[in-house]
Amino acid sequence: MPTLVSVYDLVSDTSNAVRSLKARGFDELTTYSPAPFDELEEAEDPTPSKVRIFTLLGGLVGVVTGFGIQIWMSMDWPIKIAGKNFAAIPPMWIIGFELTILFGGVLTVLALFALGGLYPRPLDKHYSPRFSAEEFGVVVECAERDVAEVEAVMRGNGAKEVSLHA
Repeated sequence: MPTLVSVYDLVSDTSNAVRSLKARGFDELTTYSPAPFDELEEAEDPTPSKVRIFTLLGGLVGVVTGFGIQIWMSMDWPIKIAGKNFAAIPPMWIIGFELTILFGGVLTVLALFALGGLYPRPLDKHYSPRFSAEEFGVVVECAERDVAEVEAVMRGNGAKEVSLHA
């Protein structure tokens, strides 16, 4: 499958090219930038991150675990203090809160590694070190019949260089 690699000087040109390519149905694309830019991230994937779902699940599991383990322990070792119930809820808020934060944080980090690709892996063969310096790159895999269209979109959005790799 042919792959087109384009190089840009400006983040606005890169994000415009990504939006144009996605609007035409080319979803198999990769972008490279020397730093994170909101404009480029919005162009590439405007949906909210799924990491927040893992944070919510971790927090819910943490609060249930925090309260559950304390209630279970108070039932297993009943100590009546100052006439309160064995499973008095107000003193349990501290442990419940702490486990909410702990479990939410741990699942957030794990989700970042899993969903964000933050693990060691070999570099893409189309990556160029200049994408880490001052230039932006867009890599698109397309069918043979779409090469001319993709190249026209890239050049129309300010690409200073477009190369074809088989």
